[in-house]
Amino acid sequence: MRGKWAAGIVPRNFTWIIKDRLAVSERPGGYARNHRKVRRQEEIIWLREQGFTRVVSLLASPHNLHAYDELGVKWSHLPLGPHNDPRVVLPELYDALKGWVAAGERVLLHQEELGDHLMGVIAGYLLWAGMLPAGPQAIAVLEQIVHRQMGPSGRELVAMAAHL
Repeated sequence: MRGKWAAGIVPRNFTWIIKDRLAVSERPGGYARNHRKVRRQEEIIWLREQGFTRVVSLLASPHNLHAYDELGVKWSHLPLGPHNDPRVVLPELYDALKGWVAAGERVLLHQEELGDHLMGVIAGYLLWAGMLPAGPQAIAVLEQIVHRQMGPSGRELVAMAAHL
């Protein structure tokens, strides 16, 4: 690969949560019917070239995880779909995130899109990890970082994280 595409393209809605350590975005390649293999490849190349050491998929299914292997990017799959109990998944996810960040890894966390669910998961992590003192503050900080409001489903996840 040569030229400007050799470095890949930034995933849609990419946002740093903890600068140079933890970021979020929508699923590389797009979600649902908008998913494109070429775009997925370009976005994974960008992640690799930016020094990301791990991509964490919260998708309910293991779709396209092979693409990370093909491009030499380490991945973890912790399904958090509509049929997964967040009270079971979140403690495992939060423990893993804490370990990866403490070890100096550069981690991208994604679901299909950057919406309420992913926002709730990551605001809950900031609360659970003690980076922010209360749920309302975690919600407000995350809304500022990603420039969108969190809806009821995300707020429920933050409330749940406060009791894990």
